[in-house]
Amino acid sequence: MEIKRSGSQPSAKGPADWFTGAVRLDPLFPAQEPARAAGNNVTFEPGARTAWHTHPLGQTLIVISGGGRVQRWGGPIEEIRPGDVVWFPPGEKHWHGAAPTTALTHLAIQEHLDGKAVDWLEHVTDEQYQG
Repeated sequence: MEIKRSGSQPSAKGPADWFTGAVRLDPLFPAQEPARAAGNNVTFEPGARTAWHTHPLGQTLIVISGGGRVQRWGGPIEEIRPGDVVWFPPGEKHWHGAAPTTALTHLAIQEHLDGKAVDWLEHVTDEQYQG
C-alpha cells in the first residue's frame, strides 16, 4: 500500500506547448507497472485550454468545479459542469478547458501505452475556442 499525502507532490505550471492560458497541474498518481492508469488534477483559469491532442487508450475527465468546454474534432463545443464525466475514446482528437469567464478543475485519467499517454498536436485557435 502507498499513500500519497495531499500536498506531498509539487504543483506544476501547464507547459505553453500543451496549453493556452494559465493552467496548473497537480499530479495524483503515476502509471505504475503493471498498471497503466495515471491521474492528474488540472485547474484552468478562465479561457485557458489544452491544445488539440489524442490518447492512445482514451481519456476520462471528471469535472470537480467550475465550468468548461470540450470538443472533439469535427464536433460541436460542449459545455461541462461539476459532476460531469467525459470519455474520449482512443485516438479521438479533442481539447478541453475552462469557459471564457469561469475557471475549471477536473480530474484527468488516462492509460499509458508503451510509456506514452498523450500525443500533443496544434493549439486551439481563439476562433475554434469561441465556436
